[in-house]
Amino acid sequence: MSYLVDGYHSEPVAAAPPNVRLAFIRRTYAHLTGAILAFVGIEAVLLESGLGRDIVRSVFMGGGNMAWLGLMVLFVVGGLAAQAMARSRQSIGLQYAGLTLYVLLEVVIFLPILIVATQAPQYAGKALPLQAGIVTLAAFAGLTAAVFLSGKDFSFLGPILWVGALLALGLVIAAVIGGFSLGLVFAVAMVALACGFIIYDTSNIIHHYGTDQHVSASLQLFASVALLFWYVLRIFMSVSNDD
Repeated sequence: MSYLVDGYHSEPVAAAPPNVRLAFIRRTYAHLTGAILAFVGIEAVLLESGLGRDIVRSVFMGGGNMAWLGLMVLFVVGGLAAQAMARSRQSIGLQYAGLTLYVLLEVVIFLPILIVATQAPQYAGKALPLQAGIVTLAAFAGLTAAVFLSGKDFSFLGPILWVGALLALGLVIAAVIGGFSLGLVFAVAMVALACGFIIYDTSNIIHHYGTDQHVSASLQLFASVALLFWYVLRIFMSVSNDD
């Protein structure tokens, strides 16, 4: 989910020679794969060891909705910082630090929902995160293939997607403060929004990123895939609850 789409500081990938363009795309998706594997691995360790439950208890004990709000603020501010680091002109180390920071932020924000989805009695034995992960990766693969095969520039979607993202953020904050659920319809709408961001990010990778911005590009894609996974999982949990 791209926070910033301007200020590219090297040769645009669309203007690069085919071998340079291919190398950039390969590096981007290799880094995306690494980020996803790191996320899955850390979450698995935290969940299996029980440390994740301890972290969630320490964060939310007595905090209620305000603890959630604070976590959201931390995630948004930290995410913006990670994006800025990943776009650094000076240091490749700082770029990787930004990607690492973002993965860790996603690990923390996902802990509560993954604990519920894997350990709550009503979801026992259903492997909902695995099912949601398979659907997420299948959707991502389909959208990626569609954008690459079309060859079109979908950067015009940026303003539309960001209006939707800001509206969604406002609704989420209102729900946290007010203590009400946004429901299944909102989750479906957010899946559509996340798919839009994947299309947009993939298009930027083909047309607009600089050829040295593979770390930043992979971070943007990882953010969009994580958003899609979150709401696909929410849908699976909602449907499972109704069974």
